[in-house]
Amino acid sequence: MMTTVLRRAILTAAGSEGLRNIVENVPFSRDVVRRFVGGASATEAVGAAAGLAGQGLRVTIDHLGEDTTNRADAEATRDAYLNLLTQLDESGLTAGGKVEVSVKLSAVGQSLGPDGPAVATDFAHQICSSAAEVGTTVTIDMEDHTTTDSTLATIKELRQDFPWVGAVLQAYLYRTEGDCKDLAGPGSRVRLCKGAYREPESVAYQSSQDVAKSYVRCMSILMAGQGYPMLATHDPRLIEIGGSLAAKNHRAAGSFEYQMLFGIRPDEQNRLAGLGETVRVYLPYGSQWYGYLMRRMAEKPANTMLFLRALSSRK
Repeated sequence: MMTTVLRRAILTAAGSEGLRNIVENVPFSRDVVRRFVGGASATEAVGAAAGLAGQGLRVTIDHLGEDTTNRADAEATRDAYLNLLTQLDESGLTAGGKVEVSVKLSAVGQSLGPDGPAVATDFAHQICSSAAEVGTTVTIDMEDHTTTDSTLATIKELRQDFPWVGAVLQAYLYRTEGDCKDLAGPGSRVRLCKGAYREPESVAYQSSQDVAKSYVRCMSILMAGQGYPMLATHDPRLIEIGGSLAAKNHRAAGSFEYQMLFGIRPDEQNRLAGLGETVRVYLPYGSQWYGYLMRRMAEKPANTMLFLRALSSRK
């Protein structure tokens, strides 16, 4: 119960402009930001990705920013991804999808009025085309439930030209078991996460226990399917169940992967990779880190202590 209350409080804080301004201007919060964010620039992100790849890990890079309110900003985000992909290619990190990118449609125009979904689809298509040219892939992030249908429609359209485009499904939504069944076909890349937005009880499970149970049901569908499940979780129990489901469904090594956030459980990332599992690290970069960081705290409220310790120490 206390975990649920804390999660709701953190998500409320994530939407507070005043608190964002305070936190972003506290100099000693930077140590925590560096733990969870791979830098402010594409060059820094590529360097961080190279370091992870050197440890035998795969990477997906997210250019931070969402809810773009004008076309110029959407174009700037698209261009940031095109530049990032060029730098990744020049660094030899894209071959075989070793390092890919994750894209939020709201960052490339999804919310720009009636034409927003079309703009976002067009810009995402350009990013996918650039990714294909350098030999890597793109995963389309999922956001709050009001955009789920629009996002899935865009993914369906993108997959006509780029069948490898990854989808993200959120286990805390009641609808997700059905979406898993729809997206568990041959070659379908699906990242399953718990979900990190503040959703109403009418559409989403509210307790961590119910979300975890839903995650297992959804994971079971994906692991029994013909697609490529990407299990985004840091929960030891869910990781263990994922391994058991892989064995039960006779999945070969490389037919699914684990995904974890940059800065969270790095020892576990390396342990799994050392066992021969495919592990991909979600690496965000950019200056708009506040909303991302707050959602990471909400996903696992125990992480809040890391942030509070940084705010209370000037070391």
